[in-house]
Amino acid sequence: DVRILKVEFIGKGTFGKVAKCKDLLTNKEVAIKFIKKNLEEDGEDEIKALIEVSKIDAERYNLVKFVEWFHYNGHFCIVFEMLDKSLYNIMRGRDFRPLSLKEIKAIARQLLVALKGLKKINMVHCDIKLDNIMLKDHASESFRLKLIDFGFAKKAEDLETGATIQNLIFRAPEVILGLPLDERVDLWAVGYILAFLYTGFPIHPKDSEYNIIKFVENRRVVWKLDTPEQQTRKTWEYVEDDHYSLSFDKLKDFYSDKTQAKEVEKFIDLLKQMLEIDPKKRISINRALRHPFFNLRKKQRKTTKPQEPGDSNLKHLFTEYNYSSQKESPVSQPGA
Repeated sequence: DVRILKVEFIGKGTFGKVAKCKDLLTNKEVAIKFIKKNLEEDGEDEIKALIEVSKIDAERYNLVKFVEWFHYNGHFCIVFEMLDKSLYNIMRGRDFRPLSLKEIKAIARQLLVALKGLKKINMVHCDIKLDNIMLKDHASESFRLKLIDFGFAKKAEDLETGATIQNLIFRAPEVILGLPLDERVDLWAVGYILAFLYTGFPIHPKDSEYNIIKFVENRRVVWKLDTPEQQTRKTWEYVEDDHYSLSFDKLKDFYSDKTQAKEVEKFIDLLKQMLEIDPKKRISINRALRHPFFNLRKKQRKTTKPQEPGDSNLKHLFTEYNYSSQKESPVSQPGA
């Protein structure tokens, strides 16, 4: 008997296509991911990861709900709850204009809660990006979101030192440098996404790993200049195509609503701690959730003072992890 009725294909990715379908048994819409026939092993890995993720409450931890899986015409088919638009599509639909601080705060908290849930089962997502953050129902619940796509997810103990994971734009420094990996790679990716939502574009060069590390180490960010006044500031270093380099701390000067200055400072402080180059000094998930940016009513713990740029350098990292300080910085092609 026919139980699933395909309505339309709504997306495609590395592993296959996603279709909007109707479950005739429950009369509910679902999303079904059809894994490519030559990627059966990857389909099995994703199902194993989803079974692990199913051990925790998907709704509580803002994770996509996995329904079931089956074989159809040689394909692994994975059934999920039906969601709305991706965060990437939301940003593209508004021409990548920055979100408000209130919207960013809601997104930040939900993503950190998702990471907290994954840490409970010792899972690392490994591919957090705008496309893999879906809005549940943007019309009725605004920025209520779910983290999706566990095709690259792994148990923390299975992450191999030197493995190449994550989209280049959201890739953590320890991945680029070939250092030991854990759940903090996801924390970096979330921090970078929050910075993207605040600015409307990537805050580091996206052409190579070498240039990313150069900016990260010096606590510099890329800023796209929009006004003649901004373009006349001589203290900024030209990068390319009206993109200039400025210090991370200067980000707080560009939020248009000056009545939110204190909230912006809290947000930038959280960003700096999430985007700490040394993963051992990066803020933890639980501490990030207790950060003053989220305005919790109970007394706040004192946050760690962000490192000065001079305290964070690659030589220190290489020494700590028994790497030679003379090792050449890796360079890769964009788009990995």
